[in-house]
Amino acid sequence: MNNVTVIIPTLNEEATIANVIRKAQNCAHVREVIVIDDQSYDNTVDVAMLSGATAFTSTQLGKGASMREGLMMTQSDIVVFLDADIPTYPENVVDILVEPLLKNEADFVKSYFDRQAGRVTELVAKPLLSILFPALTHFKQPLSGIIAGRKSFFEKINFENDYGVDIGILLDMHRLETRIAEVSIGTVENKMKPWQELGKMSREVTKAILARTNQITEPSLENLENINVIRREMTDAIKESMVGLRKMVVFDMDNTILRAGFIHTAADAFGFKKELWQIVAEQTNPVVRTKQIAQLLHGKTFGEIIEVVKSIPVVADFGEIVAELKQKGFITGIISDSYTCVTNHLKNLFGLDFTLANELEFSRSVATGQVKIPSYFFKRTTSHCGHDFCKTNALSYLSEIYHVGFENIMAIGDGENDICMIRKSGIGVSFCTKNQILENSADVVLSKPYFRPILKLV
Repeated sequence: MNNVTVIIPTLNEEATIANVIRKAQNCAHVREVIVIDDQSYDNTVDVAMLSGATAFTSTQLGKGASMREGLMMTQSDIVVFLDADIPTYPENVVDILVEPLLKNEADFVKSYFDRQAGRVTELVAKPLLSILFPALTHFKQPLSGIIAGRKSFFEKINFENDYGVDIGILLDMHRLETRIAEVSIGTVENKMKPWQELGKMSREVTKAILARTNQITEPSLENLENINVIRREMTDAIKESMVGLRKMVVFDMDNTILRAGFIHTAADAFGFKKELWQIVAEQTNPVVRTKQIAQLLHGKTFGEIIEVVKSIPVVADFGEIVAELKQKGFITGIISDSYTCVTNHLKNLFGLDFTLANELEFSRSVATGQVKIPSYFFKRTTSHCGHDFCKTNALSYLSEIYHVGFENIMAIGDGENDICMIRKSGIGVSFCTKNQILENSADVVLSKPYFRPILKLV
């Protein structure tokens, strides 16, 4: 019976992820392999998709957030978590982890292995456990993140967002009085962390342990924010280095790639249709309207939001067209007034190069109702359309980052919010629109829900 899901959190693991996925697929009980990516700036997601995994982009920084969101994506009774940076897993690693569960000998399985280092384990975790949780000192590697367990138990525990997640899971499973087994997976090798990273890891492991002893306050988010800033700078640097790519196609998402609007579909699914229409009818300020609409998603989980996205049909030939455009050397992506958690899902599915959208905020993978509107949507010193808030401002941002002139950009959209972008781009495409102004502004009008005709333009 295929009732096991393997979840692999990733961050820039293009060199090893394919091999890890292949070994995960070796187990006959595995029904799916899910990669939850922490916004890698290398080709991790593309490699994972080509290797047969399903990929999602995490809403928050940190391994624990990715693990929690991966759990939301599966219906399997048994879940396995594997690290993405280990090339030396045994071929039957998943079988080893799930055997005690399938035999009903355990509810949670933790691995141990021979490895080249374990400094935080020996210097921090084990000494603290010996004082605060002596019943757990027999575990050889309490910080191992290569684990398996019953989904019903994972759903009851607290996933720390950071390096404290692995020890936190063990302590929470102990608190729930689950049957815990420890199994050997042989010898593994992974990337050695520098001393400064080990210091950060030590602090986060310590906080996770103490939080389960004294219920201390939530850890500071300062370090995670620093990582986020660095990641953005590195992403921009990589994009700026892509000077050989000189052509771009930008898609709107709602009613263009997707055959319906995300927020209206969500309104039907979550029961806030009346409230949504009231905001749309009464609020003319686009920034205020965006913030008010985001509040309607308060309390919805990342998993619930992705299920809504999955329920919306995609234009039938979209994946094929993206593949052909990329083969011809085009940069492809989305500019949307929806949310990055939605656009990133499509980016991963179809191998797009970028998405620009509003950033719906999550706390422990649950929407807070708050939204961050990125600065690239706002009027800059030299605005190309004169509007303070417009997709054309985002198009200008892309033009600078990728070194692509407006004359080499094709923009495709369907609604009023796309008019300026379509007017400004080298080729503007009206897609199945009911907006006469947009249709008159476009260079090309597509009246049927297929993208193939645009290939004649490139």
